[in-house]
Amino acid sequence: MKALRNSSPYLRATTCAFIFLLAFSLRSLTWHDTRFEVGKVQSSVAGDYQRVAQLLRQEGLSGFFSSSSSLADLNNLGHPPGYSILIALVRGIFGSSHASIQFTQILFDSLAAVLLFLIVLELFSLAPATIAGLFAALSPQLAWNSVLLLPDSLATFPILLGVFLLARSREKPRLATFVIIGALVGLSCWLRANAMLLTVFIAAAVLLLHGKKQWRYSLALFAGTLLIVLPLTIRNAIATQHFIPVSLGAGQTLLEGIADYDANGRFGIPNTDMGIMRQEAEVHQRPEYYGTLFNPDGVPRERARMKRGTGVIASNPVWFASVMVRRAASMTRLERTRLISDTPTVTNPIETASLSPVVASMTSQLLESCRIQLSEQKAVFEPANPEALTLTGDHQRYGRQFLCGPLTVKPKTDYLIELSTRIDQGRMRVSVEDGNGRTYTSDILEPLEVKRPNGQPVQRIRLPFASMAESVQVDFSNEASNAPPIVHVDAMNLYELGPASFLWTHLPRMLLHSLQKAFTTAVFLPLALVGLGLMIFRKQTTALIIFSVVPVYYFTVQSAFHTEYRYVLAVNYFLFAFAAVTIGWVTEKLRRRIWGTKTQGSEQSMGRVAS
Repeated sequence: MKALRNSSPYLRATTCAFIFLLAFSLRSLTWHDTRFEVGKVQSSVAGDYQRVAQLLRQEGLSGFFSSSSSLADLNNLGHPPGYSILIALVRGIFGSSHASIQFTQILFDSLAAVLLFLIVLELFSLAPATIAGLFAALSPQLAWNSVLLLPDSLATFPILLGVFLLARSREKPRLATFVIIGALVGLSCWLRANAMLLTVFIAAAVLLLHGKKQWRYSLALFAGTLLIVLPLTIRNAIATQHFIPVSLGAGQTLLEGIADYDANGRFGIPNTDMGIMRQEAEVHQRPEYYGTLFNPDGVPRERARMKRGTGVIASNPVWFASVMVRRAASMTRLERTRLISDTPTVTNPIETASLSPVVASMTSQLLESCRIQLSEQKAVFEPANPEALTLTGDHQRYGRQFLCGPLTVKPKTDYLIELSTRIDQGRMRVSVEDGNGRTYTSDILEPLEVKRPNGQPVQRIRLPFASMAESVQVDFSNEASNAPPIVHVDAMNLYELGPASFLWTHLPRMLLHSLQKAFTTAVFLPLALVGLGLMIFRKQTTALIIFSVVPVYYFTVQSAFHTEYRYVLAVNYFLFAFAAVTIGWVTEKLRRRIWGTKTQGSEQSMGRVAS
């Protein structure tokens, strides 16, 4: 009997509802905390998606298939069109605010936590399944990515749904089920191309689960994927006169991935988009190549990039294999991301046109209060502008550098600190915190890739916060900085916005913030490895195949390319699943030790599954 039958339908439904509501509530709070800053994350990429969405709304379906449309420009094929289509649809219904697409993503990401619960419940008992679902619901990594104006969290949902159907198919396999699984992988490819070859790995898993004679199920998977992806390939051929399976960009990411690990620069490959474009413009004596990745000559340029990258791999196979191993290992780490704020955030508008600063800019009350934290740092007023402060940090990748303040504020009041800054090099986080070390809000300051160090523009940093104390200070800290940061602060203003609201959320925020602190690699990776070992030792072959197929795909295929945490979010879910197996096993052992009895079905709690 399946483990799924060990719990009542009412209990399963109640657990699903609780996991969904917890995930949705936490992501809504994350959105409220970050709504003023998410637009700065991968802003050029997010802008591309939104620009294509606007073109889709203007030119419609006919424009999408027309070779004379703006949508046929190869620069619009750097990403699959699925996310832009979704943006166009959501904005057509709910308006043009970012919140509408963000809450669509929050909805599906919350359902993804429920899917993880159901996947684990198919193979184990209610306890480890609930733990896995709660991990996904509480994860700050998943919550943060769900509110970004990027498709990565959405692309994970159909993959999880496909794995759930794969788990369900083990007792009553049907061809239609496998067609749907393949179609879900294809749907994910419309959002992000990273899962392009995942069908091959799921097809292999199907043969392991159902036997080599059931090859027709694997063929059904391929048919389902082609059913969804082929229309996009045909559209690309009609619109661009080129064979482009999903989107362009594989050659670019292959080269940048090689450059990421080429510390000595022996291959001469740039590790940024701008660097690749600049090099191509110089090598081919084509100035128009600089500034765009794919137009003109996007397809030949992409093929040349792939040829160059595969040439490096063929000449250095052992080195590249080590790169893939290191990159695969990095996928098992949880992203360092911001936690939900443990204090309420601003609800008043942050427009300052009609407001006067509480503390005037560039006075001894603010910038002269900035003090260094270690002897290596420097904070000096600029000779050419005695009201501008230059902050020079140290070589640490992380760590506090300077504190400015304290600034007197009123409790239970919304404020805004606005800084006019320019950064020459490095990467720095600017935060507002109170005297107890409690962080209210933060933002990242880093140079723009398209500018030279001496040509960096002035950036306005806005830090809204709801004060819970009588004074605050501004903290400048290194944030994954690859060089000692050099920051020029030209102005710093403090504005009072009005009385704070939703102060009652302080206690639940504190609880959720405390729980999220545990979501680190040091905690979850050992738990996941123990869970993997338990499943191998207990010969739980079915569960091992189902839990491993997606991570193994990313470890072997995605590891060949430039990788960011957001590309491999799907791996996080199965990391949580393996960790839940460990905790469920420990819980069962403790229960038996304490109560000294076995309840019916406890063997299946962490015991055998169909293999």
